[in-house]
Formats: sequence, structure tokens, C-alpha cells
Amino acid sequence: MRVVEDLPHEVRQDEHVEIAMPDGVRLAARIWRPASSDVDPVPAVLEMIPYRKRDMTAVRDSIHHPYMAGHGYASVRVDLRGSGDSGGVLTDEYLESELADAEAVLDWLAAQPWCTGRVGMLGISWGGFNGLQVAARRPDPLAAVVTVCSTDDRYADDVHYMGGCLLSDNLSWASTMFAYNSCPPDPALAGDRWREMWRRRLEGSGLWLETWLRHQRRDGYWAHGSVCEDLSAIDVPVLAVSGWADGYSNAVFRLLEGLDVPCEGFIGPWSHAYPHLGRPGPAIGFLQEVVGWWDRWLRPTGPTTPTAPPTTARRCASGCRRASRPPPPTTSGRAGGSANRRGRARGSGSRSAPSPRASPPRRGPPAPARVRRCRSSRRCRSGSSPASGAATPRRPTCPTTSGRRTADPWSSTPPCSTSGWRSWGCRWSSWRSRPTARWPWSPRGSRTCRRRAGRPA
Repeated sequence: MRVVEDLPHEVRQDEHVEIAMPDGVRLAARIWRPASSDVDPVPAVLEMIPYRKRDMTAVRDSIHHPYMAGHGYASVRVDLRGSGDSGGVLTDEYLESELADAEAVLDWLAAQPWCTGRVGMLGISWGGFNGLQVAARRPDPLAAVVTVCSTDDRYADDVHYMGGCLLSDNLSWASTMFAYNSCPPDPALAGDRWREMWRRRLEGSGLWLETWLRHQRRDGYWAHGSVCEDLSAIDVPVLAVSGWADGYSNAVFRLLEGLDVPCEGFIGPWSHAYPHLGRPGPAIGFLQEVVGWWDRWLRPTGPTTPTAPPTTARRCASGCRRASRPPPPTTSGRAGGSANRRGRARGSGSRSAPSPRASPPRRGPPAPARVRRCRSSRRCRSGSSPASGAATPRRPTCPTTSGRRTADPWSSTPPCSTSGWRSWGCRWSSWRSRPTARWPWSPRGSRTCRRRAGRPA
């Protein structure tokens, strides 16, 4: 993990700021901004989630919010209504009141003397969801969005139902939010009213599972907050991020395909975590990428580089795929991370140097693959006859068959019927010699073995 000590701007922190909503409820915010912003206003970045800024996400917040503030942005972390140190009661996900609150916070930020009036929204999981949802409402101050590990479809691609089938995550996630909503605000910040705020949460939050089970088919309940219903409503640039082991990776492709605004996508070897914090890695210098995104879209001069169509892509040395920018003549080394759907992880990376956990790229010809027989009577495609006892090196017919680096899963004409995107995801799984439930095929039970016996050097 690389720790940055010196930042371009001195950072000032406001530990607890209360933002009044139109109905009188006050939301708790923590703000990091350049000390010079009092005389030289800066753009703002908003993250608005229910995960308690005072304790639960305090460590994570202390990494990326000061980093963005040190690079010339006012970075703001707000507890949702009814969570953390904010007033009110939280009774479900992505309510109309939540999105209206977000618009009110954006207006408040744009009106501050230390803000230029241009604001971006950043978030992972819940914060990635509401970033897209607020963008579809087109508030004036919002100029760009970074959405990480989120979805455009609340019914078909979230934790509740998949293909019409009830998911076990539906129960576990309801239980998790029941626990969060049962936590009190911090008396040191809420003052004497903390006990009454806590009592209102305990009595009014309810069991969200009951609501979710009442809507087992796609209806208006799920349409609310599903930006896939009208992607054309989003009129600001979007950076969409996920990982090969994250449950929301499919949404990145749909956003790249369906949005009519500048859009860029990252997918790499991590799961439900910010790419600079995740496992199995290697991580990337994601905070540097985010600052570059804000520099392009939140500064008064607008983007500094043209945006390529979303059909172009390039592959990072760490294994992430990056869409919407033209591939460079050569790919330089890049550092890059992971955890579960709606989970957490640790780690960091650098943009200028590879992560210390990253393995150097293999040089020279690939090593011969060992032979491993499938459970079926057929032998693996990548090996030779079991009788010979030796494998004959040859170019694989499919990147999922042997996972060798000689295969190019990004070519416009995939070497087999499996798409390049899917092949690359399976390849990362097969390197670690374990199946990943995210992909529909079974490495052990298929009629032709797609699992590689060896590991890369």
C-alpha cells in the first residue's frame, strides 16, 4: 500500500456540518476541502450513503475524501436521512425522499462561497446507485458521476431477485440494514436529542424484507430507481466501475452501450470494493483516475481530452479492462484490488508505479500446460494424450481453455463462441484454480474442461 504524504493543497476538515432539508430534517455531513477554497472556490464531490460516517466508513472516508480535497476539490460525505448522525427515519432503499434530499444537498453545496457551483457524485454500492438515480433527475449543479459496483436495474440485477427467483441476499441484506438502522447517533454530535432520534429509528424503520417480498414481480416499485427504464434521462458524463468478482459487473456493459453521454468503464481483478482498496488484486491507482475524471468534467474549462466512443478499449497490465478510450500503441505497467456484493476490503495502489503485489508480466514463450482430465471421458483441449504423459505447447483455441497469455481476449473476432469479456473473466477465475459462481459455466462439470491445470509464472 502506497501512502501519499504530500498533496498539492493543504486540507481543511469540518468534522460535523448540518444541512437543513426543506422539511426541516437536518442531515449530517463531514467536509474536506482545500484551505485556500475560502478565497479560491473549488468544485465539490458528494458521497451520500447510510453507512455512518462517524464510525463504519470512517477509515475508508479518511483515505479518498482527503485525497480529492488535496487535489483541489471540496469532498463531502453525508449520512442519509435516518442513518448515522442525520435526523429522520430511513424506511427503505432509494426512496423519493432520499433522492429529493440529494438534490437539496447539491443545491446547498453549489451555493457555498467555497464552491464554484459544479458538483460531482461519487459512491460505491448504495452510493453508486443513488448517483445514477440523481443524475436521471437532472439537477442543475450535478456535472459528472462516478458509480462503483452499482446497477441500472433494481429488479433484475440487484440483491433481491434474479431471473424472477428470490435470492438469499434478499434476507441477509434486509437483516444487515435492520442492524444498521438500529444504531443510535453519536451523542457527542447529536447532543441531547440523540435519544429521541434513536427511539424514532427503532420504532419507525421497520423490516424492509416485508416490502421486498410483496413485490416479487417487476412493477412500479422496482421501476423507481432503475435508470434502465430511461437511460436517456442521464445527461452528465458517467464513469462506471466494477470487478470481475463483483455481482454488478454486467451493469458496466449496459451503461456503456445504452448511455448517450461520455461514459467510461473499468473492470478488473477485484470484487465489491473501490479498485484501490480491493482484493484479490492487483489494485490500480483509482483515486488518481477519479481525480482525472473530475479534472475533465468539473473544471470550468471542461474536458481536456476528447472522449472516444464506448466501443474502444484497452487492457491494463494489472488485468483491468478500460472502455471508452482508444488503445495506446503500447500498454504501460499499471498498478490496481476487491471484496463481496455490498462488502468491504482494504489495500491501495499507485498510478505511476505497479502495486507491490502485482506479478511482472511473463516474458518469452508460454510454459507447456499440464494435462488434467475432465470428469467426463474427454480430455482437456489444452493438453496432449494422457498416454504420452507430455503436453504439446500450442496456441489455445479459447482463452477460457488454458488461460495462456498468448490468447488475446480483446480481439474483435474472439477465437471461440465465448465473448472476449466473459473469457477474460473466466480466465482470472481459472488462474486461481477455483470456480467463481458469477459465471454460468462450471469449470469442473462441463463436457469439455475449461479449467487450466497450471498457474502463470
